[in-house]
Amino acid sequence: MDLTEKTLSSEKIYDGHILHVRRDTIELPDGSRGYREVVDHQGGVCVLALDDENRVLVVSQYRYPYEKVLREIPAGKLEYGEDPAQAAIRELKEETGAVAGDFRPLGELYPSPGYCGEVIRMYLARELTFGETHLDKDEFLNLERVPFDRLVEEILSGEIRDAKTIAAVLKGKLLLNL
Repeated sequence: MDLTEKTLSSEKIYDGHILHVRRDTIELPDGSRGYREVVDHQGGVCVLALDDENRVLVVSQYRYPYEKVLREIPAGKLEYGEDPAQAAIRELKEETGAVAGDFRPLGELYPSPGYCGEVIRMYLARELTFGETHLDKDEFLNLERVPFDRLVEEILSGEIRDAKTIAAVLKGKLLLNL
C-alpha cells in the first residue's frame, strides 16, 4: 500500500520568529480527506563534545515550556540558509568556548515527526581547545564537564530527558566504543 498523503491545500495559522504553523487539508491513502497541523522550524544542531579525558561538555539552562532547568549538550537553531556544520561549530564556541580539532557528523534526528518538521543535525567534537564563551544576550547557562559513562547512566536512569542529548550521547557511545 502506498502510504503517501497528498496536500490539497495549506493555510498559515501562525508566522513567528522561530516557528511557523500551518493547517493542511490532505488526501489520505484510502482517498478520504484529513487534516494535519504542522509546525515548521528551520532546524537545529547539537554537539557531543568530548575533552581529552572523555568528559562531555554539558550545559544547564532553564527551559520555559517545562518550567525547569535541563542539562543538555550544546545546541542551537539554524539561521535560514546557514550551513549546519558551521552552525554547530558556532554554537559550540558560543556556549562553551571550545573549538574542535576533530569535528564530524553523527547524523540527523527528527525530534517529533508527528507534527513538527524540525531536523536536528548531530555532530561529534574532539581534540578541544578552549577560549572565551560568547552567549547570546538572552542566553543564560552553566557549563560542566561530565564523565561520558556517568552521562550515559543519567540517560538510562531518566535523569536526562532531552531527546537530542540522548540520541547523540548513545550514538556516540556505540560508535566510539567508550
